[in-house]
Amino acid sequence: METNQILDEIRDINLSYLLLAKQMLRDDRVSAVYRLGINQDLADILDNLSSAQLIKMAASNMLLCRFRFDDRLIAEMLTSDNREQAVIKSHAAILMAGKPAEAIA
Repeated sequence: METNQILDEIRDINLSYLLLAKQMLRDDRVSAVYRLGINQDLADILDNLSSAQLIKMAASNMLLCRFRFDDRLIAEMLTSDNREQAVIKSHAAILMAGKPAEAIA
């Protein structure tokens, strides 16, 4: 994959993520903050972005979204093939909810 193609893909992912985040924040802010794993300050920033700012932010050369966990246990729970999927996914969600949202640097 060429560098330009990778950057285009990153831009597309960023734009999709930002549009989804804004929609989620408009529909149900409390749920969106939880599901996106962001704090209220970042939610305010995202919610107030203009279309031009959103596009400019999406054009970054780094992914704006990331995995919310770096814990092998959570990854295994989410990918396991088990009959009790609802319980396992609920447990993983509880573990992830316990991790603090990162502050804006």
